[in-house]
Amino acid sequence: METNPEPQATLDLVIFGGAGDLSVRKLLPALYMAHLHKTLPEDTRIVALGRHAWDRAAFTAFVDDKVRAFIAPAELDAGAWGRFIERLVYVSLDATRAEDYAGLAAALRAGADRVYYLATAPTLFTAICAHLHGAGLVDAKSRVVLEKPLGHDLASARAINDEVARYFSESQTFRIDHYLGKETVQNLMVLRFGNAIFEPLWRSPSIKSVQITVAESVGVGSRAGFYDGTGALRDMVQNHLLQLLCIVAMEPPVSLDPDAVRDEKLKVLRSLRPMTVADVARDTVRGQYTAGNVDGERAAGYLQEANVPANSETETFVALRAHINNWRWANVPFFLRTGKRMAERRSEIVIEFAPLPYSLFPDTPRQSVNRLLIRLQPEEHVQLQMMAKQPGSGMKLRPVSLDLDLQSAMTGRRAEAYERLLIDVIKGRLTHFMRRDELEAAWAWAEPVLDGWKSLGDKPRPYAAGSWGPAASSALMAREDSTWSEET
Repeated sequence: METNPEPQATLDLVIFGGAGDLSVRKLLPALYMAHLHKTLPEDTRIVALGRHAWDRAAFTAFVDDKVRAFIAPAELDAGAWGRFIERLVYVSLDATRAEDYAGLAAALRAGADRVYYLATAPTLFTAICAHLHGAGLVDAKSRVVLEKPLGHDLASARAINDEVARYFSESQTFRIDHYLGKETVQNLMVLRFGNAIFEPLWRSPSIKSVQITVAESVGVGSRAGFYDGTGALRDMVQNHLLQLLCIVAMEPPVSLDPDAVRDEKLKVLRSLRPMTVADVARDTVRGQYTAGNVDGERAAGYLQEANVPANSETETFVALRAHINNWRWANVPFFLRTGKRMAERRSEIVIEFAPLPYSLFPDTPRQSVNRLLIRLQPEEHVQLQMMAKQPGSGMKLRPVSLDLDLQSAMTGRRAEAYERLLIDVIKGRLTHFMRRDELEAAWAWAEPVLDGWKSLGDKPRPYAAGSWGPAASSALMAREDSTWSEET
C-alpha cells in the first residue's frame, strides 16, 4: 500500500446523488479504495445527499449492501471497510428546494474545505450551485465537480457554465471525464512526449490515419430513459472520443501545468474542420442495435429495451471521419467510432503509419504493415505491429508485434480512473479536467453533426447486437483504403 500523504486540511466531500447509480458503482468504491490505500486524507468525511428519508444507519446499511458488490473481493478488508463506513454522513435533501440546504449547512463542519460532487442530471447543476451560494456554503476554498454530459448542445453548455461561474471560479470548477483518469490515457502523454523515437513520425505524411474506438458490449440497461434523449454522439463522441483525439493530436505543451496542457488541447479542437451538411452525409454513420447475440446470450434490440419509445430514432452507434486543419495533420483522417451492444468491450487508439514507398518483398500485404495499437480497456497494453521474415528459405514475411503489457511491466497498484481523479480534485490538480473553453469548442464542432442529421432526416442504420456496427462504417474506412483494427 501507498505511504501516508502529507497532512491536509479538514475536508467534507459532498456527493449530490449520493445514493444514485454513479455513486454506488463508481464514486463510493473509488473512495473506499483511496481510503484503503491511504491516499484519502485522514480528516475527510463523505457527505452523501439524497431524497430518501433515511437516517445515517439506513444509509450505511444501503452502502454495505450495494457498494461492496463493486469492489474486488481481494480488496475488501473488514477493518478498513468499517473505518470507511465511519466516514459516511447522510443528509436527506431535495436539490431543487432552497430551504433544504439549511440541513446541509448544519451537517458540514465549520472551517472545513468543501468539494461538491454533482452526480446528478445536468439540469440540476445551476439550481444546486445557486442554492449552495444562497446558503453561504461556497467560499474561495470550495470546489465543484461537474459530471458529463455538460449540457445538451452548445447553448445549454454555455448557460450552465455561465451560471456555475457566478459562484465558482474556473480554478474551482472540475469538469470530469473519467477517460482522462485512465492509466493508459495518461501514459499516452508519456509515450508521445517522453520518447524521442515517435515524435519525428507523429505527423503527416508519416501517419496514414488514426482510429479511435470506444465499444461497449452492454446495452442501455437502466439508463434508457436518459440515453434516449441523449444518444451516442452526445454521450460519448462530444466528450470521451474528442478528448482522446486531443491527446493524440496535440502539440507538445511547454510544461505539465494545467493550462499549458489544456491550451494545446484547445488548439486541436479549434482546428477540427467544421462539418457541412454534405460532410455529415458522406462522413458519418449512425446506427441502432437490433436483437442479436452477445457473449453467447440473446440480447434484445434497442427498441425492445424498457423505457425506450417504440419509434425512437436515437443512435446507439456513431462512426465518423474528422480532419484537423493544421500542418502536422494535413490530409490525415481521424476515424472515431463508438457503440453499444458491440461484439466486445474494447477501447483503443490505432495509429496507422504510411505504407512503404516501394516494397522489395512482393508478398508484403497491401494494407499498411506498421500500426501502433494503444489498448485502453479491458486490458491495458501498447503494441507495435511490424513485419519480420518468416523462418525458412526465401524472404516470406509475416506480421509480428512488439508488446508492452502495462499490467505486468509495471509493479505497484493501478488505481481506477475515478479514484485517481477524485484524489486530483482533493489536491486541486486540474490537468486532467476540461476547461470551459475546451468544452464549448467540443460542442461547437459536434453540434453541426447533430443539425446535419436533423436536416437530412437521417435515420440510424440497424446493426445486430454482438456485431461491430453497420456495414457502412466499414465502407467509411474503405474509402481511405483502411480497415478497422478487428478487420485486419
